[in-house]
Amino acid sequence: MKFTDQLQAAQRRADSMLCVGLDPEPGKFPGAWKGDASRIADFCAEIVNATKDLVCAFKPQIAYFAAHRAEDQLERLMAHIRRVAPDVPVILDAKRGDIGSTAEQYAREAFVRYQADAVTLSPFMGFDSIEPYQRYDGKGLILLCRTSNPGGSDLQAQTLANGDLLYEHIAKLAAGPWNPSGQIGLVVGATFPAEIERVRALAPTLPLLIPGVGAQGGDAEATVRAGWRGSAGPHGRQSSGPIVVNSSRAVLYASAGDDFASAARRVAGATRQTLNAAC
Repeated sequence: MKFTDQLQAAQRRADSMLCVGLDPEPGKFPGAWKGDASRIADFCAEIVNATKDLVCAFKPQIAYFAAHRAEDQLERLMAHIRRVAPDVPVILDAKRGDIGSTAEQYAREAFVRYQADAVTLSPFMGFDSIEPYQRYDGKGLILLCRTSNPGGSDLQAQTLANGDLLYEHIAKLAAGPWNPSGQIGLVVGATFPAEIERVRALAPTLPLLIPGVGAQGGDAEATVRAGWRGSAGPHGRQSSGPIVVNSSRAVLYASAGDDFASAARRVAGATRQTLNAAC
């Protein structure tokens, strides 16, 4: 199944726009696991088990694994997600942006080694930096467009010669000539709801991955109003322009005690409800 179809099916099944980001920091682990990097996969697996019916996607961030020489644990985690939540797509958050044979190897890493359903990419080097990933049929490519960090404006909000802001130009390319497979999405930060609305106008059907809700200060309701397009009916929400709203730290570290998994479930459930109420 293609990534966009898998995402839409997962959203309908779980009645959810929530993606849980898996950004494991051993120093924040609960109890006896605190500071123990060998427990990264175990910690993330407990979060997955507790939230798998509440989410439309999981998003492991590769740096949190690589920094602790835990790539083998990421492989184990990916296998665990496929086993216990086979219908939930997994977005590998890698933000790769190289070209040529190096990009080919990064694509192989994402889609062969880790068997991700989608990967985040930086389009700064142009179409050359995303084409190798498009050789993997049905896989999602989610391009940085208007990110939630303050420094994103240093480049993304600059005006080009044709009058477009840079992030607007990226959105137009992603919705048009760069997207023959129909599997491109865009990253747009929750801290910029007006820009979410602008990107949605330029790319009305593309999935939008929206980080920044929770710890980064993004407003969940404003995010949904700006980016979600669809209707709510007796058979659930039908979206012509899906959004995937990511929450990481607020869910992962909802409790520092042995109840961390159940606390994560409570926060994930409450976040899902808040997002749905804004439709």
